[in-house]
Amino acid sequence: MADITIEFPDGKKKQFDAEATTKDVAQSIAISLAKKAVAGKLDGKLIDLNAPLKHDGKIEIVTKDSEDGLAVLRQSVALLTKVALKESFPSIQFGEEVGDENGFYVDTDKEDGQVSVDSLPAISDKVQAFINQKLAIKHVRLSKADALKKLEGTSYEAKLVEDSDEEEFPFYEIDGVSVLASGVSFANTGDIKFFRLLSVAGAYFEGKSSNPMLQRIYGTAFYKQADLDADLQARQEAREHDHRVIGNDLDLFFVDPKVGAGLPYWMPNGATIRRTIERYIIDKEVADGYKHVYTPVLANLDLYKTSGHWAHYREDMFPPMDMGDGEMLELRPMNCPSHIQIYNHHIRSYRELPLRIAELGMMHRYEKSGALSGLQRVREMTLNDGHTFVALDQVQDEFKKILRLIMDVYKDFNINDYSFRLSYRDPENTEKYFDDDEMWNRSQTMLKGAMDDLGLDYYEAEGEAAFYGPKLDIQTKTALGNDETMSTIQLDFMLPDRFDLKYVGADGEDHRPVMIHRGIVGTMERFIAYLTEIYKGAFPTWLAPKQVKIIPVSDDKHGEYAESLSKQLLAAGVRAEVDHRGEKMNYLIRDAQTHKIPYTLVVGDQEVADKAVSVRKYGEQDSKSMSADDFETEILKDIANYSNN
Repeated sequence: MADITIEFPDGKKKQFDAEATTKDVAQSIAISLAKKAVAGKLDGKLIDLNAPLKHDGKIEIVTKDSEDGLAVLRQSVALLTKVALKESFPSIQFGEEVGDENGFYVDTDKEDGQVSVDSLPAISDKVQAFINQKLAIKHVRLSKADALKKLEGTSYEAKLVEDSDEEEFPFYEIDGVSVLASGVSFANTGDIKFFRLLSVAGAYFEGKSSNPMLQRIYGTAFYKQADLDADLQARQEAREHDHRVIGNDLDLFFVDPKVGAGLPYWMPNGATIRRTIERYIIDKEVADGYKHVYTPVLANLDLYKTSGHWAHYREDMFPPMDMGDGEMLELRPMNCPSHIQIYNHHIRSYRELPLRIAELGMMHRYEKSGALSGLQRVREMTLNDGHTFVALDQVQDEFKKILRLIMDVYKDFNINDYSFRLSYRDPENTEKYFDDDEMWNRSQTMLKGAMDDLGLDYYEAEGEAAFYGPKLDIQTKTALGNDETMSTIQLDFMLPDRFDLKYVGADGEDHRPVMIHRGIVGTMERFIAYLTEIYKGAFPTWLAPKQVKIIPVSDDKHGEYAESLSKQLLAAGVRAEVDHRGEKMNYLIRDAQTHKIPYTLVVGDQEVADKAVSVRKYGEQDSKSMSADDFETEILKDIANYSNN
């Protein structure tokens, strides 16, 4: 048999027999390397450790301490999970299975009811038994025709094979059960060390909402117990901050795929938080000189062709609606063209500039099902949007004014961990970015000059600009320490030109304004998701959906007084309610704490006699007595200063 030539990462080459494996190559380098090897990469493609190399190519030895090595481990556990499921539920069907940096998952479907979380311990025991038995994992690659024949009657996996461009497909046999795989695996179950099956959730087949909903089983695996323990701890921390979990626990919102994936329903508690923020933002903007407007969520497609959104943003827009008379209507992906129409509705004078227009504008984005996540990624969103039309010599002052407003808002929400990123175009990418070197150079220089004047630290990022102009992105830290863009200020010389915007100058001549786009807190959906995770659901008093829970010791004896307190507080603008359930006192107090209500008031004989309350703050063990009037004064102060005591 002819030899093959294998090239190593350092450029050196060596000949091997065509039946040589990655393990043979590793052993030729060092026995210690062969012991750490779990797979190979031939010309960048992962291959099994014991698979014949067959042809010339560049090789990498994949070891346990690499990202690819971790993926191989997780892929191996995913395969064992599939085998355990197949043995437990012989008629089960499989969709995709993936092992990656986040762990692994296996998509399943059962006619007699999906795999429940209660089944995971039994499945885990089967997987562990396979590991303890140190079973051989047999590997075979089949042609597409043979693979389809083997998968006959398995609609999901057969479709995956049918739609694939691959010529061969890997099957692995463990304990007499053969399963299709999407990646490479170990050669023996005994090489698997530490794993955990984590949870189950619904997932559309291939991530498409038009496909059936499958049951996705999540898990993870590591080579060391300490790494698994650290990962589980991090997952628990993430769960405690997860706005989807908190949103369910506190009844803030829900998303029902049956009526529309990515379209959140705001429950009364969540709606209260949102309404409070919206009122706050509108009042703040009006006080800063903005004119608030309402504009339609639909517009003629030609509007977005003129703006450039259709050319640069089409993949993220919903398909146009043909009205049957030649008119094509489009759900708006951005509010800026609508605000341009407001500007253009009248002849504008230089005396009106800066003209500040703002709106809580609803927009729609064509997000794929697999990208949707709670309130973070949705298909319908409401942006705290604003556009200022200025003369050229007003740009830097207006930019500074907007930035000061943003920082003032951050202070009220107690957002302190943020940084500034100046986002520029990539000059080589003429497809993504409006092609006008003079405009880009001038606008980027203006932004940089304004930041330098303010003396604020910032960093610069090429390729992060909007297609029509550079921007300042304000990056905040999420609850788990990740960077997220919260606010933006964008300069735009392009849209005023495309829409032929004008104002009459002091000289009586027409001049072109500059447009500044800005979002202070982004969309309501994403901002509330951010706050929910930062606060872990314990919203400050001014934002809390329920600010006071009043518990009468005896509803018969003290309920009337509790109701009078509630009315007093409601009249003062405090969100208060009485708990009339009549359960044991300790249970009702714990329940108020569980729902993270800022103040719990207990009233009994003494409180009725003294017109007083026993006050317990969220997170505190001790209570204190005070008059009802003094409590009202205290909570109103708490609300007025945005709970920044």
